[in-house]
Amino acid sequence: MADTQTVETEPDKKQRSVRVVLLALMITMMLAMLDNMIVGTAMPTIVGELGGLEHLSWVVTAYTLATAAATPLWGKLGDMYGRKGVFMSSIVLFLLGSALSGMAQDMGQLIGFRAVQGLGAGGLMVGVMAIIGDLIPPRERGKYQGMMAGVMALAMIGGPLVGGTITDNWGWRWSFYINLPLGVVSLGLISAVLHLPKKRAQARIDYLGAALLTVGITSIVLVTTWGGTEYAWTSARIMELIGIGVAALVGFVFWQTKATEPVVPLHIFRSRNFTLMSIIGFITGFVMFGATLFLPLYQQSVQGASATNSGLLLLPMLGAMLVTSMVAGRITTNSGRYYVFPVLGSALMIVGLYLLSTMDTGTSRLTSGVFMAVVGLGMGCLMQITMLVAQNSVEMKDMGVASSSTTLFRTLGSSFGVAIMGALFNHRVQDVMAERGGTLGSKVTEQSAQLDAKSLEKLPAAVREAYQVAVSAGTHSAFLLGAIVAVVALVAAVFVKEVPLKGAGPQKSADDAAPAPLVEV
Repeated sequence: MADTQTVETEPDKKQRSVRVVLLALMITMMLAMLDNMIVGTAMPTIVGELGGLEHLSWVVTAYTLATAAATPLWGKLGDMYGRKGVFMSSIVLFLLGSALSGMAQDMGQLIGFRAVQGLGAGGLMVGVMAIIGDLIPPRERGKYQGMMAGVMALAMIGGPLVGGTITDNWGWRWSFYINLPLGVVSLGLISAVLHLPKKRAQARIDYLGAALLTVGITSIVLVTTWGGTEYAWTSARIMELIGIGVAALVGFVFWQTKATEPVVPLHIFRSRNFTLMSIIGFITGFVMFGATLFLPLYQQSVQGASATNSGLLLLPMLGAMLVTSMVAGRITTNSGRYYVFPVLGSALMIVGLYLLSTMDTGTSRLTSGVFMAVVGLGMGCLMQITMLVAQNSVEMKDMGVASSSTTLFRTLGSSFGVAIMGALFNHRVQDVMAERGGTLGSKVTEQSAQLDAKSLEKLPAAVREAYQVAVSAGTHSAFLLGAIVAVVALVAAVFVKEVPLKGAGPQKSADDAAPAPLVEV
């Protein structure tokens, strides 16, 4: 009788422990997603106290560069030395960077400490997705990755609100310190509950490959960050960075064919599905971060919305994304089928972006909200399905690099999206302002095509009206470009081969052969 009782309660214990681990993973993902949004809200206060306005952009750039460069390395280290220890190390490094950033005494220190924080952040998202890949069979992953997409959406909505509240009531330093208690809770739960098989790789880390990849990624991010803002796109500095980046990435690809333990094993790209998911992930990042940049600007400048609750302006898009991610995950779990979601998601994204490109000065908030919801429905179908299919396309030993590569492509896509759509937006706004606003209009947007609410209020009525028309024209061009780029995602989605997930049928994925990890209470 006792043995029977033990057998009956064992699944319940395992399920409970998995839920505790997932709680810790969701807290960790919240840390990764919230940080930039909270800090962005606090930046005016930080500059007011520390000075160094001319270095302001580096507070964000240093973090972004470090995150992008570290992402593939964390994934590979997890594959080589064990997921749990590497993941906890990334959390500790992130918390160390957070604590140091909160104690910064000048802008130079803050930039350096943000880079440390970014190095840790590169392992947070990768660790979360790879651990889900280790713990949850492919058939079940859609449900849990949909939950992670929900956390992402909530962070994007709540980040500016939380950042503003913390800065106003506790001071800007707490925008960094707030990470510490959350991180400690996450570390405690993971340490106590998560038990994965330990690994010890005999091969040495591919330092040359890591260095080449870091140089290549850094050059790409700097080109997309500086191009059209700090330097002209045709300037010598941008051309130099492009040359360095291309040379480093070509050298990286060549070296990966020779390395004993490559940072990114090129054989994972032999899987058609993995390559297609990388393309779709890149375009999803391109569209998503471009949309989150220009939609609040349009609503504030043209529709007169308040900037205070800027996160709430994106609620129709992010809410639709949240609901669709949960539904898509549940359907995938129940049926084991997923082909329809990349195709449907890409199609909805194209339609939604085209609808957004039709907005003008007379578009109501209700109409723009419906258009945003269509984009959100599309992105909800794509956000986590891309990770699920990518993981299902590789062997268990490559789970980390598959997760990190997919995350990296999405990160690079966001950099390109913000840069290219931003350049197109700025060019269009300046052209329309010169055409409709005359000399004063050109002068107003000479420094920046994006005006804050206070600057907008000071403009004469005619110039303000011209600026609203210019912003409408700029968003039209940016979103139309996004719709055209999204067509590539639809083409890629059509060629996805649906491989039944574990438990969905007799055909097995690469993951089926892997032993189940241990999760203990």
